[in-house]
Order: sequence, then C-alpha cells, then structure tokens
Amino acid sequence: MLKFFNSQKERDPGQLVQVKSWVSQAFDLSEDVSVMITQLQCTEEGCPPIETVIAIMETPGKPRQYKIHKPLAEVKQTDIVGLTVG
Repeated sequence: MLKFFNSQKERDPGQLVQVKSWVSQAFDLSEDVSVMITQLQCTEEGCPPIETVIAIMETPGKPRQYKIHKPLAEVKQTDIVGLTVG
C-alpha cells in the first residue's frame, strides 16, 4: 500500500526546488517542461519505507517516471545524475 505525504513538516521547499533544478539540468529540459516530485510511503514487504518519485511531463499523457529509494530530504545531485545513465 502506498501513502502520499501531506504534512508540511515532511517537506523542505528548498530541497524540492533544488531537486527540480537538478532534474532540469541533468535531463537538459526546457523551461516549459513540468517536473513533479512526490514522496511516497510504502507499507508492503520489500518496499523501501519512503521513496521519492520524479515525473517529467515532457509528452502529454506519457510522463517519464523515476524512483529514488530514499526520502526527498536525502536526495543528492548524484542520485539525479544516476537516473540519466542507463
């Protein structure tokens, strides 16, 4: 089961802006491409307790989606760059 985080205490607006910037740079996105970042909690066995999901809304109806198995607060630029490899 996945749960969305809604508590403001759980999010750092500065980190959110920083991660969006890293995504835009790493994927060489134009300014008109939306990037959505969501933090999810998973209670299923084998699932990380919290993961950060990044959706790049470049093609209408077909977002590119990536998951980083850690909370948004722990996401580093190297995690984002790693998404572009492979």
